[in-house]
Amino acid sequence: GDVGVKIPKVRDPTGQGIKFNSALVPPYLKRAKTIEELLPWLYLKGISTGNFKEALAGLLGADAKGLSSNTISRLKHTWEGEYSSWRKRDLSKRRYVYVWADGVYCNVRQDDKLCLLVIMGSDSMGRKEVIGLTDGYRESEASWLELLEQLAEQGFTVPPEVAVGDGALGFWKAITKHWPTTRHQRCWVHKTANVLNKVPKAMQPKVKESLHDIWMSDSKANAEKAFDLCIRKYEVKYPKAMHCLQKDRDKMLTFYDFPAQHWAHIRTSNPIESMFATVRLRTTRTKNCGSRLTTLAMAFKLMHTAQKRMHRLRGYQLLADVIDGVKFIDGIRIQQDAA
Repeated sequence: GDVGVKIPKVRDPTGQGIKFNSALVPPYLKRAKTIEELLPWLYLKGISTGNFKEALAGLLGADAKGLSSNTISRLKHTWEGEYSSWRKRDLSKRRYVYVWADGVYCNVRQDDKLCLLVIMGSDSMGRKEVIGLTDGYRESEASWLELLEQLAEQGFTVPPEVAVGDGALGFWKAITKHWPTTRHQRCWVHKTANVLNKVPKAMQPKVKESLHDIWMSDSKANAEKAFDLCIRKYEVKYPKAMHCLQKDRDKMLTFYDFPAQHWAHIRTSNPIESMFATVRLRTTRTKNCGSRLTTLAMAFKLMHTAQKRMHRLRGYQLLADVIDGVKFIDGIRIQQDAA
């Protein structure tokens, strides 16, 4: 039957904003239908396989059953099966307009590191979802091509309009071959971090402000002016930083050719980074994720949990215009003259 759980409430009379949050029970979780549903949630949030009995003894009693390592191991096998079925699903009826890509490294029980390659997409209704997840050798071109070809076999044959990612050369080489018509947009968050790493710490706030002036401009022309100004101001003293900025110039301002409502979504890879933050949390907590397949299954479950909280693209109604090839200048739709 139902198990009542009392969560203490802390009232801070000092007015210092002291807040209590249970490390075990998440905020607003009032009921779990079954313990079988609660266990995978807690495992994915960081409780190790052998620690469930101790962690939940206070809630369920010291003699509670179903918390053994074997139970959790069976659940992991179930997740592996779900992942195998998911990566074979049919994508032929889906139309992805924008895609984001990134890689994350996880320690496994081999000497080398497993690199998880993830592609997330926004469909024609603005819904964001994980499209592909696999492992690869670092972020090589061959590994990315393998994932793209797998998606093509599943029915993802229409190239997206824009691909967003960091500076990993393997990914850009792969999509240039596989999706030659897709526009490239480099992530401004990654680019900013790379540029700032090449200037003294004392100068980073000023350089960062100049970089913000570029991508926060209201038009491509003003962004180009801010770009030129940044180069002139810092090129003499910090040539490596400005070379890092300048080399991808044509691919940093692609977002200006798409609806202004979409700019916040497509000028960075933040949508996929927010998913990876959950994966990194779990793989760091356990120190050693286990086997390759377990790591992939764990990432699959974590990302799909995070996916449910993702917001739809702002201005998703304009995606139909993007698909139809309607031209946008500085984020504004250009009215076509009647024939």
